[in-house]
Amino acid sequence: MSIVNIRSVEFVNNPAKFTDPYIFRVTFECIAPLKDDLEWRLIYVSSPDHQELDQELDDCMVGPVPVGVNSFEFEGDPPNPKSIPPEDVLGVAAIILTASYRGQEFVRVGYYQNTEYDIPEWNESPPDGPIQFGRLVRSLAEKPRVTRFSIKWDTDGSAPAPAAAQPSNSFASQSSFASPPSQFGAQPSYQSSSFSPPPVNSSLQQPGAPVPPAGSF
Repeated sequence: MSIVNIRSVEFVNNPAKFTDPYIFRVTFECIAPLKDDLEWRLIYVSSPDHQELDQELDDCMVGPVPVGVNSFEFEGDPPNPKSIPPEDVLGVAAIILTASYRGQEFVRVGYYQNTEYDIPEWNESPPDGPIQFGRLVRSLAEKPRVTRFSIKWDTDGSAPAPAAAQPSNSFASQSSFASPPSQFGAQPSYQSSSFSPPPVNSSLQQPGAPVPPAGSF
């Protein structure tokens, strides 16, 4: 059983310019005390068949984590255009948010991203020359692909999942990544179809505690 469960991931800026940072508000529940912090990472996947091109946009340590429902904002840099093959810039890519405890990844949440020009005519007939990144906009699909892994927590004797069961790019084997319907019209099957529903209480954090920026929870 997982000690930490994600309740929701909200986009603070979606859609946005390609060069804007990614800003997420993550709400999760911790059902037992943890001795160490949680590590969160944001990864950009431009080409599912070439994991060496994945870019880690940012990471942060969140803790100490109290028992209950907690939330924080995660801000990650945009991907480095120089590290993306020109043929993979426009169209579909992916953003993956991962969470780990003591070096063990226990959940990853992936979103398909569509990138296009802010001028409709350019999408039909791209201008000659280098890609004009300043005119690109991105939009993330609302429905995520969630994958969970069994790990060893402080309170149980379960063994962590083998390293082979934790690919660095969970979209790599999805044939639908290469040619999804326009504007995310269809999504691949999920290992976990949705987040746990948020509590009825509208508070998304410990009572009286302000929502801290990423890295200073």
